[in-house]
This record gives sequence, structure tokens and C-alpha cells, in this order.
Amino acid sequence: MVDQQYKLIINGQAVATNQTFEVVNPSTGAATGAAPKASLAQLDEAVSAAQTAFETWSKTDDGTRQRACIAIADALRDNAEELAQLLTLEQGKPLNGMGSRFELGGAEAWARHTAGLELPVKVLQDDNQGRVELHRKPIGVVGSITPWNWPLMIAIWHIVPAIRTGNTVVIKPSPFTPLSTIRMVELLNQVLPAGVLNCVTGENEIGASMSSHPGIAKIVFTGSTETGKKIMGSAAATLKRLTLELGGNDAGIVLPDCDPRQIAEGLFWGAFINGGQTCAALKRLYVHEDIYEDVCRELTNYASSIKVGDGRSEDSVLGPVQNRMQYEKVRDLVNDAKGRGGRVLIGGEADDKAPGNFYPVTLVADLDNGDRLVDEEQFGPALPIIKFSDLDEVIRRANDNPNGLGGSVWSRDIEKAKKVASQLECGSVWINKHGAIQPNVPFGGVKSSGLGVEFAEEGLVEYTTIQVVYQ
Repeated sequence: MVDQQYKLIINGQAVATNQTFEVVNPSTGAATGAAPKASLAQLDEAVSAAQTAFETWSKTDDGTRQRACIAIADALRDNAEELAQLLTLEQGKPLNGMGSRFELGGAEAWARHTAGLELPVKVLQDDNQGRVELHRKPIGVVGSITPWNWPLMIAIWHIVPAIRTGNTVVIKPSPFTPLSTIRMVELLNQVLPAGVLNCVTGENEIGASMSSHPGIAKIVFTGSTETGKKIMGSAAATLKRLTLELGGNDAGIVLPDCDPRQIAEGLFWGAFINGGQTCAALKRLYVHEDIYEDVCRELTNYASSIKVGDGRSEDSVLGPVQNRMQYEKVRDLVNDAKGRGGRVLIGGEADDKAPGNFYPVTLVADLDNGDRLVDEEQFGPALPIIKFSDLDEVIRRANDNPNGLGGSVWSRDIEKAKKVASQLECGSVWINKHGAIQPNVPFGGVKSSGLGVEFAEEGLVEYTTIQVVYQ
């Protein structure tokens, strides 16, 4: 795949660029391939193609759009293995477990579920005074900017609801993981009209230009809070619609009635899915003092059984950190935690000179709010564990963070857990699990974790404007 010539996809055609940039395999440090570096003129071409396609696509009937989304799901199913292999080469995640094959299965499932959603005309009034109807209309060209952690599944989260509601799309993937998105868009163009879905790749200037581009009517972005703020600022001049799914620093609270051995596996995967590189992963674990040491022990025992290795190995359970910048952030946060008296239960040391970005699964106990590993989103395979004694105080500590994406409560007493959950300042709360998102359930954050929601009917309406018709 290194020798393959990747190109932009504009108006259904592969378009070459004058420049390329290297994409690196995070397991080896070797080149995976060269991605096309779009010019601003080529971004304009992609937007223009999407605008032209919108004139026709926005007028198609609901059944046509639904069939198109089903065709997208079918294409993902039929090409899942090719895409999973390419995804692992550039992202690093294992093929198996909750890795690349899992991601492609999720992308197909989301596409298929979204295809079945409907936004029928709503009758607001129908009486002697007249009839009033609420119609949902497509917005226009949607600019999608996607991250490197779940690049294909998140792309589908952006693309399919846009197309389902009659919009057209220009997508820009992360420069760390552009190749699988290019290939996926190329395949999807075999089942979509030309111009409905376009792909441009490049570095930061392309994303910045998209957020201010007058031809783009809405931006949907998944990524860091700081970048989300910049997008929001540059989108203001054209009053773009926005959906922003931003950073998270999810807290989990373990109440004293839990069985530590029983919950260890759920806690581990809540925190370490995709090597911790997930917005809604468990990133701070608060455990009651009565079972604190037992939870630390059981989590360590479970973590010790997890194989970290090259994603192409069929027996790898977790892969590397996707890029060197993120690897260094995780390493620095763990080193800071150790310097503040954190007790490393497992991991905590990595060979910076070894090939790839492999950082070991790391658990650090005896930390508290105020420590960087607790306060900052690590977005990697390191989990801080914090002891608590007072329930009201730990709820306050869990909420003492600018983020508010997800949270979890762990207890045998479901009613008590629900009462605690209701006090957490976050968009989603799980009881006795963490991070289990579903295509039929709205997902979004509060505070600095985002604006708007994705998934289900509530997510679909974000790709529409309202028109009220009086008769």
C-alpha cells in the first residue's frame, strides 16, 4: 500500500496534487504511504462540486436518500477487510478485538441505522384557524473535519446523516490518518452521485479554510476543545451551523458496595478502549476508600494480561499511541504524576528509542485533583486512580473540570447509582459500564466538551433547518 498513489476525490473523480505528505505507521515508524496535499484552490473546487450536487441532491425524495445510505452501509460491509487493513497501517489499532475490524463493523451499523431514521412533516396546527406545518430542509454543503482516533467510524457519523437529510459533503480527515478515509470515499463514490461526497486532505490550513469558507453552510468537527474554539470563531463570519464533539475527561465513581473483581474488566475497557484514545473513555477513576486497594489490585491483575503490540499481529489486543506528539504528552503526564508521589501499579516506563509509539498500559494510584494526570485529558493508555471517602465531595471533584462529555457510576444499588449519576455534569452517564454509545441514542457534551449532539433523531435534525408553512 506504500506504493499506491492516493488522490483527492472531487466531483466523483480522483484528482492529483502537486505536493504530498508522508503518513507514518505508528507501530514501526515506517512510511505507510504518501497523502495528497490539497491546495486552497482544490478546496474551492471540492466545495463548488458539492454546491452543484446539492442543487439536485437536495431535491431528491426521501426514499432515494434512504437507499443511498443503505448502499453506503453495503459498500462498507463489502470492503470492510481492505479498509480495516489500511486503517491499522496508519492508525495503529489492532485488527481484532475493539480494533479496525470492530470500527468497520460499527461504521456499517451506524450507516444502516441512520438510513432508517425519518424526519416527517410535523403538523403544529390544523383547525378552523388554519394549518401550520413544520418542515425539515437540508442546509447545504457540510464540511466534515475528522480526528485520528476512530477516523472511519467518525467519518460515517458525519457523512451519513448529512446525506440522509439531503446535504452534500466535503470531508477533511486528520493528516495522521488520511489514507483510509480517501479509500473509503473513493468506494462510496461508486454508489453516490458525483459531487455528493468529496474528500480533500492536507494539513491545518485546509481545516481552517473550511471553517471560514463561504460555500460551506455547516461544520461538523470531532477533536480537541482548543481546535473547536478556533473553528467556532472562524465560522462566525458566515454564521455557519456547527456540531462540535470536543474533548472529554470522563470521571468514573466506584461506590463501596462493588465487587472489585467483578468490575475490573469493565473498568479497564472503559478506560483503555483504543488505547485510551477515545473522547468518551474513562479518564479519571475515583474509588471509595473501603475497596480502593482491592480495585487497584484487580485492575492491575487484569491489565497485566493485555498484550500490546503491532496492530497487524492477529493476537495484539492494544496497539501503539497513534502519533509521537500524543505519545510524548502521555509520557510527560505520567512522569509528572510520578514526581508528585503517584504510585505506579503497572507500566509507567517506555523505551523512547524503540521503533513505534508503544507506551505500556499504565495505572497510577494515590493521585488527586490538582495533579496534571487527573486534571488534563491524557488521551492515551494511562489511568489515574483517586481515593475518596465522602460521596458529596467526590461528586464535586468529578464535576471540577471544564469538560463534560461522559461519566459513570459503579454500584450494586442501581437507584443510588442513578441518584449520583443525575448530579454529574456531563452529556452521558453510564451505570456499571463506561463509553457504550449507540446509534439510536443522542450523544454530545456539556461545558467545554461540545455543542450539539450526534446520533438518533436528535442528531439528524442538526443537519437541517426549519421551515414553517402556514396555510
